[in-house]
Amino acid sequence: MKQLILLDSEAVNALAHRSHPKHAKAVSQAQLIATRRTRRHEFNVAVPVSVRVEAGWDRAASEWTFANRFRIADIALDGAAVDAAARIRARTGASVTDAHLGAAIQLAAADHVTVITSDPGDMRAVASGTRIVVIPI
Repeated sequence: MKQLILLDSEAVNALAHRSHPKHAKAVSQAQLIATRRTRRHEFNVAVPVSVRVEAGWDRAASEWTFANRFRIADIALDGAAVDAAARIRARTGASVTDAHLGAAIQLAAADHVTVITSDPGDMRAVASGTRIVVIPI
C-alpha cells in the first residue's frame, strides 16, 4: 500500500521552527509517520516546491537543519501539475500553493493521500472530490 503525506506551508514552518506555536504538534505528526514505515506500507512524505518557496525552505540554510532530517521529497511543478493547479485555482480561487497541493493530491500515484495542514477546508476544496485524510495542526 502506498501512502503520500503532504505538508502545507504552515506545517512546514511549524516543523522547522521551535518557536512556532504548532511546532510540537507538527513534530509529533512527523515522528508518527517515521515510526509507521513498514514493509507492507510505503509512506512518502512530500512538499510541493511552491510550498517550500512560500515557507522560505532553503535546504542549504542552517535554520532548516531540523526539517531536513525528515526525508521530505519535493513535488515539482511540471506541465501536468501546472495545468491541474491552474484549473483548481480558476475553479476555487485558491492560492497558488494550495492549488499546487490540490494538483499533487489529484495526480498522486498513491492508494491514500494525507495532508497535514492549517486549512482543512481549503484542502478538501482543492482535492476536488479526491478522497484524502486531513490532519489539522
